[in-house]
Amino acid sequence: MSFSLVSGGQKNLWIGRFSIFPDDMFIHGISTRYGGESTDRFEALNLGLHVGDDRDTVCHNRDVFFDGLGLVRGSGVTCQQVHGCDIMVVNRDDIGRGMYAYDESIPNIDALITDTPELPLMLFFADCTPVLLADPVRRAIGVAHAGWKGTAAGIGMKTVQRMVREYGCKPENILASIGPAIGPCCYEVGEQVLTSFDKTFPQYKTKIFASVGDDKYRLNLWEANRLQLLDAGLVQDNIDVAGVCTACNHKQFFSYRAEGGTTGRIAAVLAIK
Repeated sequence: MSFSLVSGGQKNLWIGRFSIFPDDMFIHGISTRYGGESTDRFEALNLGLHVGDDRDTVCHNRDVFFDGLGLVRGSGVTCQQVHGCDIMVVNRDDIGRGMYAYDESIPNIDALITDTPELPLMLFFADCTPVLLADPVRRAIGVAHAGWKGTAAGIGMKTVQRMVREYGCKPENILASIGPAIGPCCYEVGEQVLTSFDKTFPQYKTKIFASVGDDKYRLNLWEANRLQLLDAGLVQDNIDVAGVCTACNHKQFFSYRAEGGTTGRIAAVLAIK
């Protein structure tokens, strides 16, 4: 298993891909900063419509990214992420929601699932953890936005459980990837975060937190989400972790922390062929 950047077939467009997802069944990609037309702190492939960038430029960038993935422009579905753990089932009626207008995105949702072919799920990130799920047996997929709040609330596990209920998925068949996100090298948090995980996943405490003194800790969101997926029944060999820190690599990926809170968003996209 591996994560690598590949050419999107257009000038300077680079897309992150995992080897775990079969190319004959799924289309997926993690965007980078490369290949778009945004400027200043949003340079260049900002895909977020809610961060203060020029709307027309962002819409163009989204078309560029979909072209690079070989997807129909405007055919995806997005949501207004709120760092929660609510999940929505989407289908053909949702095609295009939020693709070119933020206020048309599905509100107050942090994970999407579907078994509808050619309906790309697209979520946005700038340090939070992208979790992509694909069941090649039931042909169902899910994408989750796992910041510290969502991770502490169990959004990765809950997305798997929802796929089981809605589509009859068996966790042992589900393939998963944990995308680029802020790493334990750069993610310092306080007691509030530690306490939140202690309430929901106390068994993780020694595995995902490292004390740095003065009631400060380094949090490993990659590992927290991997452990959740294992607890949800996924097989260890079916989980691929990119291991790429967005803060360390903010020249390649947008990072809210490294860039002082004003920056663009990368996107994670997953679709069934």
